[in-house]
Amino acid sequence: MESIRRRNPQAALSSLEAAAISARGGFACMFSTAEEYETAVISERRAQGRYRSRHWPALMFAGCAMMVAGTVLLFR
Repeated sequence: MESIRRRNPQAALSSLEAAAISARGGFACMFSTAEEYETAVISERRAQGRYRSRHWPALMFAGCAMMVAGTVLLFR
């Protein structure tokens, strides 16, 4: 304690405040609600391409081709 008394009290207070801010930062969460967290998780997964269906374009093409064929047969 003797070394603290010899130091500048303002410097000791600043050092203590900086240590408190640093300690609080370790426990802080980036998200205030679970909804914000899940939105961030979904956005990140979409950016990684996890939710893309590889078969979607082929299914759309097959569906459109069947509609065109059905229309042709209907008006023939």
